[in-house]
Amino acid sequence: MPDDDRRSGRPATVLWFRRDLRLSDHPALLAALETGHDVLPVFVRDPRLVAHGGARVRRLEASLAALARDTGGALVVRTGDPARVVPELAREVGAGEVHISRETTPYGRSRDQRVKKALGADGARLVETGSPYAVGPGRLLTATGHTPFRVFTPFSRAWHDHGRSGPGPRPDAVPWRRGIAGDPVGAPEPGAGEAAALARWAAFVGHHLDDYAKQRNRPDLDTTSRMSAHLKYGEIHPRTMLADLDEHADRSGAERYTTELCWREFYADVLYHCPHSAWQDLTPALRGMEYDEGPEVDELVEAWRRGRTGFPLVDAGMRQLLAESWMHNRVRMVTASFLVKDLHVWWPVGARHFLDHLVDGDLASNNHGWQWVAGTGTDPSPYFRVFNPVSQGLRFDPDGAYVRHWVPELAHLEGAAAHEPWRHPDGLAHGYPERIVDHAAERRRALYRYERARA
Repeated sequence: MPDDDRRSGRPATVLWFRRDLRLSDHPALLAALETGHDVLPVFVRDPRLVAHGGARVRRLEASLAALARDTGGALVVRTGDPARVVPELAREVGAGEVHISRETTPYGRSRDQRVKKALGADGARLVETGSPYAVGPGRLLTATGHTPFRVFTPFSRAWHDHGRSGPGPRPDAVPWRRGIAGDPVGAPEPGAGEAAALARWAAFVGHHLDDYAKQRNRPDLDTTSRMSAHLKYGEIHPRTMLADLDEHADRSGAERYTTELCWREFYADVLYHCPHSAWQDLTPALRGMEYDEGPEVDELVEAWRRGRTGFPLVDAGMRQLLAESWMHNRVRMVTASFLVKDLHVWWPVGARHFLDHLVDGDLASNNHGWQWVAGTGTDPSPYFRVFNPVSQGLRFDPDGAYVRHWVPELAHLEGAAAHEPWRHPDGLAHGYPERIVDHAAERRRALYRYERARA
């Protein structure tokens, strides 16, 4: 991207990147440019956010490298508490304003308040413009009670009725402030960064959008967009994607994909209004539920984490997670149901494991997705709905290709036989484990506990 390298003596404005690692459709960047000052692009490696989730940290670093390239090397990366680092940088360049995209997560909001206070002590301002969402969390309320939405369908109607602005332009030139010292940034990697996000999205719309509605639940076909990581790091804004979907509204997958983006916005809105739901049950109905604990349960949970439960679809998903730091969404639901309802473990245990490994790990979407399965959140899958890992495999991986790919011990079983190796004389001959629980018995136990908790 061409830029105008101005001399360092000019006034400067700080643009603090967080979940918006791009230059296109970036309202905070456009607001910073309106000041007429040089723009210092900054990213702060916050120890609170990089202490967990090795896959996400590696992916973040690759995205930062791409952003450094796109800013012509002007990006300044520093490590530490943002409430100290950001004011220091503002003082260093004499900036009276620090521009950001509005944050809506519990930690992000409290962090930004601390930064705002620290900047104010120096007479500088924190300026919020836009957010990582098409409709900012907190903006939609029910028409009757003016209360937050707890059910997706009415939220979706309000979200569509509210409308959204179109994508903002990519500036032709940015007067980046240069010469400010920062921490080293690595080299860009294929698949990370704004250019990669736009290319992947264009390829999906061009080749797979028509099949999305019918094939999105098929892990064996790998025809999902895999845009979740790009959205996680803000390498593309959902407005950009929604504008393209509007242009292709006559294609069969456009409406379904728009609905999936709306779910992302719904969960962010729920977290905004109910910060406790990050790690606690959103609804109180099942707070009396009995869960299992102890050394024996720990062993079962470890088998689940390693993909050694004896249930092929569950194990394939958990191994994909460990190998790729990603898992197909349908399989995420099946593996989550297995932990909560077959092993009787409280959902935060699984949610934490997913966040530790998923490259697209998003607090709102991940943890409320787990609560949907557990029956403790919004639009809960009824607790008495227990995913059967065998029937789910037969339905969504009908030829067993997904299982055989991730569970090589079952590669010798043809077709759907891979989902029920215990039915075949040589099914377990290559080291695949016996089932660690009886699904039918554990389903009955889960339903019994549900009835007790509801009583």
